[in-house]
Amino acid sequence: MIPAPDRLLFGVAGIPNLCPEDSSLKALDCLISTGLEALELEFVHGLNMSRETASRIKHKASRYQIQLSAHAPYFINLNAEDRGKKIQSQDLLLNSLRLASAAGAADLVFHAGYYGKKTPEEAFRQIKDSLKEVLSIVRSEKITTRLRIETMGKKKQFGSLEEVLSLCRELEGLWPCLDFAHIFAREGRVNSYRDFLQVLKKVEKKLGTQALKNSHIHISGVKYNQIGEIKHLNLDESAFRYDEWLQALSDAGVTGTIICESPSLEADALRLKQLYHNLKQSEVSARS
Repeated sequence: MIPAPDRLLFGVAGIPNLCPEDSSLKALDCLISTGLEALELEFVHGLNMSRETASRIKHKASRYQIQLSAHAPYFINLNAEDRGKKIQSQDLLLNSLRLASAAGAADLVFHAGYYGKKTPEEAFRQIKDSLKEVLSIVRSEKITTRLRIETMGKKKQFGSLEEVLSLCRELEGLWPCLDFAHIFAREGRVNSYRDFLQVLKKVEKKLGTQALKNSHIHISGVKYNQIGEIKHLNLDESAFRYDEWLQALSDAGVTGTIICESPSLEADALRLKQLYHNLKQSEVSARS
């Protein structure tokens, strides 16, 4: 398993806006020029990356010391009514893991699916059974990329905080991807220092301190309504209190990777990185 960073690293999902080419290889060059430290490769519309390109990305990211992760295709649904579609989703998740591993990604994030006509309890059982089969193959193939189920922003999607944490607790080898914008949008709350700290304490209670020391987190501004998330926004266009969120991460001793999904991508990621480092400097000064 690829080791987790011993601090918070900041990066973006996909190709930085400043990048002149739509290329993950070129994205690494663009990213390093900004001072960011992490990149999430976006497989969200399909597994179109060749193994040769994946190998080149792995070696370049290693040379630049950039932490890589990846995001599986959006059309995975492990709770599909049709058994054939469920099996296709399992295969797609496995192939996403294999490609992420070939690219040197430490983590693969995925969306588990939709409730559909099932109750949340029925969906939980089917998704758990589907993932149990996937994780068994992952172990047999000795894939080191961590599989991370994301907290989801729409109420029709499987992936409340409780569901994600319970599934990770029950399945060895499954980790959470905490998307705080999604948690905020789904609940219509969880937007204060106290709220953020309660989420982090819940993660620690359910999954242990290692889950905070080995975190993978998504962040952006968010627009939402009564059914949950509508779309991502830039941080300053949203009501999300990212300054209090950063303070909570610091106070809880969270380390790992922060991936910014705002439309402005690297601008918001750099803002968060600077705010976080200012916060840590202030804490050091206060102790001395």
